[in-house]
Amino acid sequence: MNKGLLVTILVALTVTAAAAQAPTKDALIARAKSFELDTPYVPPPGDPLTHHAAGFAKVMCSAVFMTGLAPDFAAENVGFFTAPYGQRAKLGKPVIDRANKAVHVMLPNGVTRTAKYLGSQGCVTLPIGESAMNFKPVAVKSRLPDPATQLWPMGDMLPQEPLPTEIDAEKLKAAVNAAFQPAEGLTAAFVVTWKGRLIAERYAEGVTAQTPLEGWSMGKSVTATLFGILVKDGVYDLDQPAPIPEWQTPGDPRAKIRIADILHMSSGLRIKAPQDPDYDPTGPYPDHVYLYTGGIDSFHYAATRPLQWPPNTVGRYHNTDPVLISYLIRLGVEKSGDEYLSFPQRVLFDKLGIRTMVIETDPFGNFLGQGYEVGSGRDWARLGNLFLQGGVWNGERILPEGYTTFVSTLAPAWAADNRPIYGAFFWLNGDGQYPVPRDAYYMAGAGGQTTLMIPSHDLVVVRLGHYRGESYAASGFSEALALLIEAVPKAQKARAQEFDDRGHNGPSGK
Repeated sequence: MNKGLLVTILVALTVTAAAAQAPTKDALIARAKSFELDTPYVPPPGDPLTHHAAGFAKVMCSAVFMTGLAPDFAAENVGFFTAPYGQRAKLGKPVIDRANKAVHVMLPNGVTRTAKYLGSQGCVTLPIGESAMNFKPVAVKSRLPDPATQLWPMGDMLPQEPLPTEIDAEKLKAAVNAAFQPAEGLTAAFVVTWKGRLIAERYAEGVTAQTPLEGWSMGKSVTATLFGILVKDGVYDLDQPAPIPEWQTPGDPRAKIRIADILHMSSGLRIKAPQDPDYDPTGPYPDHVYLYTGGIDSFHYAATRPLQWPPNTVGRYHNTDPVLISYLIRLGVEKSGDEYLSFPQRVLFDKLGIRTMVIETDPFGNFLGQGYEVGSGRDWARLGNLFLQGGVWNGERILPEGYTTFVSTLAPAWAADNRPIYGAFFWLNGDGQYPVPRDAYYMAGAGGQTTLMIPSHDLVVVRLGHYRGESYAASGFSEALALLIEAVPKAQKARAQEFDDRGHNGPSGK
């Protein structure tokens, strides 16, 4: 096992377990203040409505040109995180330029924000006043054959034999139905695998098994996966100080931030995010969202934030951290002489049979892997199975030994706050968020996007939906999960241990 993995796991395992009662907002704020450093906060530049317009243009571009949604439906239902629904009425109606594959949104002052579809790099927001990107798009080609010619999971051909007898077919059917209730939940895709086999799926009208849907912050888990490949290849060690170029001036305190601290969402960098316990929705505009909407070099912006707390002290859900891991990925890939924009397809997606997943970029060609990406329900299930299987696929070790344990182990700074909910760019079910065993961990994105791994039952469950339905969908999803736990038997411990220690099993679990 990688030394950094082992050390981080041991540290996390020795921290105090979460208290029976979750900490109050006041307690979280008070503890953070006790560690706060005397550094300035400089809010993102620009007018918030201008940023909302950028978010609206980008969300509409991806919805129309990638997912294939009707513009009016998308404007009413998709992507409220970077384009709040309440702000859309202050903006001009999105102009869909199908000839140039672009979307324009005009502000009351006449300024227009534009997002353009670039093919393999998805939809990218143009900087204000500019008509071109600051990078040359790359056409990324998959090496995979037609999915209709390959069996699942490398392709989309499903086995014809009936369900295994140990599965309760009626409860499985009831679970799928529950996931689509109520209708206001706008669930778009629901996919279930057991021991790697696809045992249930359903899609909303107009959505198919190949439709790429918005994943939002599930992209953080994709970023962690890509970084794990570089750890396996010896490019990075989790315990090393993060070699961010902007931190290399002698005496810069940020030079002590370890890679593991960043993956644990505990770098300590000073930004504002809507998830902060002391967040003020009246302003300023949060950096956490500006990293999507600013039309800036997101890597440089994240790297130039000062420390708010010593690293590995306070856990906060801040987009600086996944942006910086994406920065390290680019640095590592390009240092080795490899092409950056095709890296995810080359080293991960082609290995797993993933054909629809696209990570979008900022206008400088930097992956916005913190949450601007799309993928089909089946492709998210494939990624979930890589983790359920200990980082091994078709007999090949994709992730370093112990890495799936690392990402699913409680981060020390979050444990110190008595919040047993975060690992390393993966969420944990340590607070019983879902009615499944506490060993479950998951990728999560705004709008209720979820890819849940439940090792104790050999399950991967994917739920994707349109943003407006998030609050309505929660009850149906929870009911679906409870039924799934009853529908399938518990996993055999010996099998789970085999994945951990030997990693020889393929995606079918055979």
